[in-house]
Amino acid sequence: MKIATAKPRSPRAKLTGTVQPQLIQIFQEQYRELRPRAPIPPLDIRFRRFTSLNTTIRLREGSLHVRLSDLLEHAPENIHVSIAHILLAKLYRKPIAAHHADRYRGHVSSETVSRQAEHIRQTRGRKRITTPHGHHYDLNEVFESLNARFFHGLLSRPTLTWSTQHARRMLGHYDAAHNTIVVSRVFDRPDTPRCAVEYLLYHEMLHLKHPVRVKAGRRCVHSREFQAEERLFPQLEEAKAYLKLL
Repeated sequence: MKIATAKPRSPRAKLTGTVQPQLIQIFQEQYRELRPRAPIPPLDIRFRRFTSLNTTIRLREGSLHVRLSDLLEHAPENIHVSIAHILLAKLYRKPIAAHHADRYRGHVSSETVSRQAEHIRQTRGRKRITTPHGHHYDLNEVFESLNARFFHGLLSRPTLTWSTQHARRMLGHYDAAHNTIVVSRVFDRPDTPRCAVEYLLYHEMLHLKHPVRVKAGRRCVHSREFQAEERLFPQLEEAKAYLKLL
């Protein structure tokens, strides 16, 4: 759930549907609960065809502008209540009630909503692919080496690509919707130890083997099995020590 304070740089998603009067009323009621003495500003609430379960809120020129993923348009009323509470609480830096956080998390983590979210990411989202062949490391070669050493060659190779930017925050990630592993181009240089590139790719390969699961309404990204296998990487400490230097 995102709290935006500036105009987005990406192209605006298309509006969809009409906002029900009861949704505006829900936001007004939650505003009164969180800020009982403050006047309620005008509300502009729209659903958009986002590529994910985005929800954003901005305070601009005295009005609250709320944008919700169209995937949430037909959610139960109590989910809309929780969304309103969470967005307003984050915007005004108020404590988020646990029952609202749990309710929203349980809804978006449900099998049905997760499947729908994955579908819209596949159909609406665009993945920027460059090349697996770097100046110093070939991700295809590293993948096949790791696949043979740790996975008995059984993992199907996804799309592998170096990132478009020399990112230092997002060092690597696996995008299940597009079956793509991206590794930051910051590692494609002669002084990067091979164990660091191997560890990053090995970690993302474990996401292939151990997909995200939902347990008790929570998304489990790094399961016990995932973590146990990650510790089997022989140069784990050396690789992590190098990553800390970035």
